Amino acid sequence: MKVVTLIPGDGIGPEITEAVKKIFAAANVPVTWEEENAGQTTFDSKGELIPQSLIDSLEKTRVGLKGPITTPVGKGFKSINVQLRQKFDLYQNVRPACTTPGIDTKFEGVDLVLFRENTEGLYSGLETYDARLGIADSIARVTVEGCEKITRAAFAYAKKHGRKKVTVVHKANILKMAGTLILEAGKKAHAEFPEIEMDDKIIDNMCMQLVVKPQQFDVVVTTNLFGDILSDLCAGLVGGLGVVSGANIGDDMAIFEAVHGSAPDIAGKGLANPTAMLRSAIMMLHHIDLHDHASKITNALNKTLLNKEQCTGDLGGKAKTMEFADYIIGNL
Repeated sequence: MKVVTLIPGDGIGPEITEAVKKIFAAANVPVTWEEENAGQTTFDSKGELIPQSLIDSLEKTRVGLKGPITTPVGKGFKSINVQLRQKFDLYQNVRPACTTPGIDTKFEGVDLVLFRENTEGLYSGLETYDARLGIADSIARVTVEGCEKITRAAFAYAKKHGRKKVTVVHKANILKMAGTLILEAGKKAHAEFPEIEMDDKIIDNMCMQLVVKPQQFDVVVTTNLFGDILSDLCAGLVGGLGVVSGANIGDDMAIFEAVHGSAPDIAGKGLANPTAMLRSAIMMLHHIDLHDHASKITNALNKTLLNKEQCTGDLGGKAKTMEFADYIIGNL
């Protein structure tokens, strides 16, 4: 029985978390939840955004499942997600984007996985402000080690999962130093995995190519800011943030998460779609080698998505959050 740290989060987080827990129980997944929380709700009740009890739990279990978390805005608080990624060196942000029958989109045949460097770049938090001059500086610190770790992870993933090509996305034509590091790291990883094809794209061209012919991409790897933007763009190709999974992975720890917001405006109304949380939990099952359980739940979810009436409102259906979960359970 694997113990997993469960972080329900804020807003709709607890609702979609309960849906996942119910589906896992029905599928007899051998997982025990150790529940800890973080975010606005935790701050309101405990006076801290990330309690030490959560850190202790993650350090013990080495794997977490996280719902959407709200970081208070305008109060000087650093993003909770960024803090967790940097504290545990979860340098890989892995975001699959795959067309799913039953989910209406403008594209067909999309099947790509984006690897975003998760701990450096413009999100390093290295900022200064000179009030006299009205100048703010944000340092996009990129390291050789960071670039080599994320590009190697992308190529290793491609080899493990039978993928054919890795595309390195950069801005080396303008960012002569920082942009070149990720490109050179990609070439080094390619030398280690010569059976995997490599190409590269400048970030602005990449955005255009994704909305013209996304089917040409397989595995994509890039730096933190570019990856943040591209991951949401890719989600839009396959149905939006409500249906895509996400993972933050390090060498010996991983936190899987629903990547959408906490949607406080619909919290408690039973309107939330738990698909993103469930798909992230399925990624977690593969990570801890419970592949049969992952496949069983995936098949049940995909079967449910084919029936509009059984889906939540954002997918064109009429089902409430837990009703949707019950339909998935009925298809196990």
